Amino acid sequence: SIAQQQLGVPYQYGGADPRGFDCSGLVHYAYAEAGMHVPRTTGALWREVTIADRDQPQPGDILFFNFDGKPSHVGIYLGDQYFVHAPSTGRHVTTESLVNDYYRARLLRVGRLID
Repeated sequence: SIAQQQLGVPYQYGGADPRGFDCSGLVHYAYAEAGMHVPRTTGALWREVTIADRDQPQPGDILFFNFDGKPSHVGIYLGDQYFVHAPSTGRHVTTESLVNDYYRARLLRVGRLID
């Protein structure tokens, strides 16, 4: 819900607060506001999470996407096939559907942080 409260905040490369977010900055901020420490970068998140069933993600799971040949983008699963993310320059924090072929085809991993 913390990440959803950031809907409409502009994308900002390196951003990790409500003035602007990049994808991993949004994940880092949302988890920190919920009292959990998580790594700041997509690569560090990739190494830190416990792999979860990609066909049965749970709200709060971190979704990893391949946009340039490696895990290069993350979002937070909301439930009902939707996730929240900070997509790219010129865009804003938004929700998308995993039913969308573009995102479904690029989903690499579902990760869960066990605290």
